[in-house]
Amino acid sequence: MFTGIIEDLGIITNLEQDLENLHITLKSTITSELKIDQSVSHNGVCLTVVSINDPFYTVTAIKETLSKSNLGNLKINDSVNLERAMKLGERLDGHIVQGHVDQTAICKSVEFQEGSWLFTFEYDDALNNITIEKGSITVNGVSLTVINSQKNEFSVAIIPYTFEHTTFKTLKKNDTVNLEFDVLGKYIKRLYELKI
Repeated sequence: MFTGIIEDLGIITNLEQDLENLHITLKSTITSELKIDQSVSHNGVCLTVVSINDPFYTVTAIKETLSKSNLGNLKINDSVNLERAMKLGERLDGHIVQGHVDQTAICKSVEFQEGSWLFTFEYDDALNNITIEKGSITVNGVSLTVINSQKNEFSVAIIPYTFEHTTFKTLKKNDTVNLEFDVLGKYIKRLYELKI
């Protein structure tokens, strides 16, 4: 489980295709605190650490993960939002995030608004994922509050701190992002579909 509060930006240093898997090597300031078999969120995707050679570590994304996320689009020197799993007994500063990306979205626009940024995203509504006004959403692993909720699009307002300390500072129109919808909303949607 994660909170959606980003700890560090990892830099992609190597990408190695292995059959349908992608081994991703990153350089990070938190590498020395990691251990083999630990879960780390990468742009919102929970991946297992498979090797460590400080300051570098490697994780593996399988075909299922690559098909539902933007990890297959990564290039050398790209930045990735990183978060280690939350500890029991700690404050939950974001919201409950599983690290299981539901689908991707496209950035439709980025607007500077005199001190903050408004990002608008559009996603395929064929999977019936939903947002609600002032509800929670995770974009590339960042816990955010939904504004301007529509059937297949929404916006988020980004404060300067979040902009500077996440990949939002490099995100531009037409970029693909990972979305994890609020887990409580997903259960409610499923119950409604089953008419329980």
